[in-house]
Order: sequence, then structure tokens, then C-alpha cells
Amino acid sequence: MNSQPLAPLEPLSLDEYLDFEGRSDVRHEYVEGELFAFAGASRRHSLIVTNLVIRLGLAARGGACEVHSNDVKLQATERIVYYPDVMVVCDPDDSDELIVTRPCLVIEVVSPSSQMIDNREKLFVYRQIDSLETYLIVDQTQRRVMHHWRTGDGDWRRAERTGDAVIAIPCLSIDLSLEQIYESID
Repeated sequence: MNSQPLAPLEPLSLDEYLDFEGRSDVRHEYVEGELFAFAGASRRHSLIVTNLVIRLGLAARGGACEVHSNDVKLQATERIVYYPDVMVVCDPDDSDELIVTRPCLVIEVVSPSSQMIDNREKLFVYRQIDSLETYLIVDQTQRRVMHHWRTGDGDWRRAERTGDAVIAIPCLSIDLSLEQIYESID
């Protein structure tokens, strides 16, 4: 029998969270000392993440950037750790084996249950990451992406991308089309 530690009732420090997470069979995001367990993803969600990892991975191949999905933690602030669906890291100083701190791209694939968190809480938190250039919120129920990006003067902009749209990914010097994101998905 595989015993899983129970989530503690008291707020945890980051070190306590990392220790707990290292022993847990279930992944948890960490927000201000509290743990939030992950539910399983749908097949549609998984296919979209796979499409993104393939496209971004091919673009990163042989270069300084790395593409990570689902299982690598992002320490977004001192007291917040998430597991983004996809992220790209190009900073050679961001070298911890378990936690990324300086991504240039973060992508969340949203479901009806995660939509509010990804569009509000995570958007607010991700925009505080100095290295972040682009945050994409990919809808799994329809062909639609909310594209958030940092301008040269540090301001954030957003646009809804639908149809045949193409999205610039500056840190990989590529354009990512919605056709590529939603390939093989009805």
C-alpha cells in the first residue's frame, strides 16, 4: 500500500512545502502557505499541452532555452509555487533541478474549473516575474487563446486570439499558430 502524506492544516513555509511535495504522490500548488491539490487533466488538455511542447521544443532544440511541462515547479514569488502546463526558460542562471524562477514564457491550458484562477490570480502573479515576456491562456473547449505580453517599455498588453491567429514568442524567435496549438483536436 502506498501511503500518501496528508496535507497539513497549518500554513507551511516554502521549505516545508518542498519537503512535503517531495514525499507526496499528488502534486500541489503552494499559495501563501496553503496547498492546493491537482485534479487529473482531460485528453483534450493533454493533447494541447503535447502540441505546445512539440512546437516549442523543436524551436528550442540546440539552443539555450528549455521547455518544461506539467511536472516542473515555477516559484512565481517567495510564497507562491505553481505547476504551469508549459513554460520556457532561457536564463542559464535559472538552474535549480526542481524549481524554475525565471521563465520567459508561461502557458496555462484552462478548463471551466480553472479559468478564474488562470485569468485572475495567476495572471496577476505571473506579471510580477521580471523575466516573463509572454503568458498564454489556452482555452481547451474552443479555439481561443488570451495572449498577454510585456512591451519594450515594461507595460503589459493583452489580445484575444482566434481563428487563424499567430502569436509571437520572442524568447524562441518563433510565431506559434492556433492551428499548431489545436492540431488534431476537433
